[in-house]
Order: sequence, then C-alpha cells, then structure tokens
Amino acid sequence: MALNIIKLAVGIEDLEHLDKRQRQWRDKKTGHYRHWTRMTPKRDKEVLAGGSLYWVIKGMILVRQPILDFGEDEEDGKPMCVIHLAPVQILVQPRAQRAFQGWRYLKADAAPPDVAKHGKTFVDPDMPKSMKLELAKLGLL
Repeated sequence: MALNIIKLAVGIEDLEHLDKRQRQWRDKKTGHYRHWTRMTPKRDKEVLAGGSLYWVIKGMILVRQPILDFGEDEEDGKPMCVIHLAPVQILVQPRAQRAFQGWRYLKADAAPPDVAKHGKTFVDPDMPKSMKLELAKLGLL
C-alpha cells in the first residue's frame, strides 16, 4: 500500500489557481509539475510506490497529484527537495483539514477517495473544476 503526502497550498484560491501556478514551474523536458519543499521524505520508496500529493486548499483536501519522483535543488544556498508531480489533478471527496506546517505523511487508508471511484460520475467531464468542487461539497458528485 503506497504512502501519500499531504501539503497546504498556501496562497492558492482554488483548483484553477493551483494549476496556473504549477504550470509556471513545469519541467520543460518532462512536462512534470514541480514543487519545492525544505524537508526530503525519509520514506521516499514507500511514497514512490504509487503515492500522491494531496493538496489542502482553503482548509479542505480537494485534489491529489501522483508523485513521480524526488530530486534535489538549492535555493539561496540551502538544500531543497523537489517533488516531481504528474501534471493532472484528480478530484477527491472534499474533507476538512486543519492547518499545519510543512507536509505530513498520509496513509492510503486515511486518504479521501477519488470522486470518480466514489461512484457518482454523472457530470460532464468538461465541466469547470470549480463547478465540480461545489457539487462535491454538496455531496452531489
């Protein structure tokens, strides 16, 4: 069973804003999104065995992105961990989450289920993500 990571999307307003921000840091060669964090996961092998990064936006876990790899970089002379993410947002059943610093591990059995796996997939796949989010919050998606 893969291990996941959960992280606050600080300063992010909604899913479209997250995607727009991540496109700015897209790796030109691979197309992967990248996210920098100070601490490198010690359980990286467990995370790389199919884990995802679950994003908390405005106090709610809303979306996950599969983690593809970890790398290293520097910012102002300080070592940083680069998390390479698949350039896809997978909606999850919204769940409230209190604020915390940094990131945390999230076991697979504690992670919110994907909306598509929740059995309520009657909406148009081209529907805006913000509308899907509102439907999910109402329990209609």
